[in-house]
This record gives sequence, structure tokens and C-alpha cells, in this order.
Amino acid sequence: MASVITFIRNTPATSLRVYFEHSGLPLTEFDWDAPEPEIRKHLPLAVDDMDDAAKARVMNDGERVTAMTDEPGQAAIYSVAQDSEHLDTLQNAHDRALWMFLNDAVAFRHAEEVRFTDERRRGRMWDGFVAEPNLLLHREATAIDAFKAAIRERFQSNNVHIDIFDRHRPTFDGAECALVQATIYREGRLDDFLEFVNGTLDRRPRRPVFEAALTYEPGTGVIEVVGNDRESREDLVRLFARDLLATEFRQEKVPLRRFDLQGLLHPFAFPTDAGDGIESVRVNHLRLMPMDTVGERVTLECMRQATQTIWQMAQDRFGPNNPLNGGWVVTQVKLTIRFHPEPGSRRGKTLPLTITMPHGCDLKDRTERERMIGEKYLRRWGFVRNV
Repeated sequence: MASVITFIRNTPATSLRVYFEHSGLPLTEFDWDAPEPEIRKHLPLAVDDMDDAAKARVMNDGERVTAMTDEPGQAAIYSVAQDSEHLDTLQNAHDRALWMFLNDAVAFRHAEEVRFTDERRRGRMWDGFVAEPNLLLHREATAIDAFKAAIRERFQSNNVHIDIFDRHRPTFDGAECALVQATIYREGRLDDFLEFVNGTLDRRPRRPVFEAALTYEPGTGVIEVVGNDRESREDLVRLFARDLLATEFRQEKVPLRRFDLQGLLHPFAFPTDAGDGIESVRVNHLRLMPMDTVGERVTLECMRQATQTIWQMAQDRFGPNNPLNGGWVVTQVKLTIRFHPEPGSRRGKTLPLTITMPHGCDLKDRTERERMIGEKYLRRWGFVRNV
């Protein structure tokens, strides 16, 4: 019931009433005209009195709606919304997510697919490939049927479902890039799982459903894919390029960006824009490797309580033997970006960030806003050599 309570506690009472009436779920003599605090108090009890099937539906719906109320979820909703101005008029994130859930179920599913795709972007399930820009993605039935048939043959799947829709993704400079996304659901091989049947533990057969997603950015020609393993990802891009983009798959990967941290051998100012609300940037950790060997490392750390910068500490402790004076390469840095407090808050948020040579960065694990800030300043500070 925790998901139901969270759903009820954060959703306006008028929208909750629309949800229960729209869904046809039975509530026994519930007083929707009571004050809102009373509605929030008694509605969980009314849900608890429902039969198991109705209660399970409320729990499932509440979990789906609540999952889309954080920053990545809201960004995904806006990326597919046909009427973003109406979303702006709603009271809060729960109200916006529930409105789309009730009024445009297809767009809500697309938003869930956007979140699935973007949260895994540049992670272990991701690959990017180069294709021709400004290609037309074919959405006619013959092209989609050919794509489905190819997926069924490649993965030995009896059933395949494809969602194709337009969306956008914000970029680090505040602009938006247009994308076309194709989300693929394919049926896996027969499996079984444990289930209680009339109180008795038994095994039930099932065919799991696997999800994968591809995006094509006409402005750059980049195809990105999220899927379980590298071989299946390349096969999906090849079929996608052939059947929907009518182009040849060149197997040319998007070049990995390389980081250059040598600027941190000396005190660095970390310039920022006032509009981003950044109060300070502190270097907490530098890992160094001598230029004449790859078998040794030296790590410098300057904890939060320290009054000196990491450069002052290194100079005071090592003097003429300071490794920052030359002969060493910076292979890793850990930063803390601190923001000014928001109205009503006593303390500002912090964004810890770790960059490891040559390609490693943990921005992919952050919220959408944090990723945007991080990507912007990685470039501004000159830490990105190639993109």
C-alpha cells in the first residue's frame, strides 16, 4: 500500500476523483465533497476495502504514475507531449503524470519508453552508430512489417510489437534536438516461473518480453540503440537502417569522447554562468600516473573539512617534490559542484562528479538537470578532447 499512499498524498483530490471515476473502480459511499485533508486520510482505507483485483490495479497504476514524477520522468513526459502548455497549468508532477496517463495512454507509454532509453544512454546497454543525416524514416505498414519480420527471424520471436514516435532531447547548451524513436518489444523463448495456484506452489510456463529502443537524430545522422547485449544491438541497428531508413549500415561507431585533465595540474578557476546557480566547485581527489611507467599511481585527496585547495595542500606537503609540478599525468578527478540554496532551503544541493581517463564519467547516473549542467561545464572547462 505504500505506493498507493504516495500516489494519494501527492495527487490533487480533484484529479484523484477523475482517476477513480474514469477507471470505473468501485469506492463504497466515498465522500468526494469532503475537505481535501479528509479525502487524503480516508481514501487509502477505501482502497484497502476493495477486492484484490481492484486494489492491485490501483497499486499498479499508482506505481506507474509515481515513477514518472521525478525529474527524468517529467522530462520524458514533456518530450512526447502534444500539449505542453496544458501540462504547465497542472498543479504538480503527480497531476501532470496522471493527466497524461488518463488522457493519452499511448503518449504515457511513449514517455516510459523515453525514460527507459535515456536512463541507459552511454551506459553498458548502449551503443551509438553513424549514418547519413536527414534520412526519412519510413512508417508505412510495409516497412514496419518488414522490420517486424526481420526481428522475428533474427531472434526467433513469435510476437513483436513496434512503437515509432517523434520526440526531442535537450542538449547541453539549452537547445533541443529532434529524434525519432522506435521501441521494440519481442517475445523470448519459453520459460517457467514459480507461482502459487490456489495456495499450492507450482511452475507456470511463460514467454518473457524483452525491450530495446533505437533513436535516429536527423540533424546528425546518429543512430543510438539500447539493448541487452552488443551483438543484438548491432543487429537491431542493421535491420533498422535497412528496413526503416533505407540506408546501408556501415558499422561505424560514434567516436567516444576523450577526457583531458592536464589542466588540473595547476590551480583551476572553474568559470560558471550565474544563471546555473553554482556557488562553488571543489577538487577533492586527483589520481596521478608518472609519465615513465604505467605500473604506479599516486592519489591526492583534500577532504571537505580542509581549508586549503588540493593544489595548496600538494605544495605544502611535497614542496619541490610536488608531483603536480611536472612528470605526471592526471588520470582521475573527483569534483563537488555546490549550488546556491533554493528559496525555502537552508542548504544548497551538491553534484559529485568523477571523471576517469580516457572515457569514464559518472554523469550518466545523475538526474537530467545534473547531466545537462555537467555536460555543459565539461566542455566549458576544456576537459573534453573529442565528442
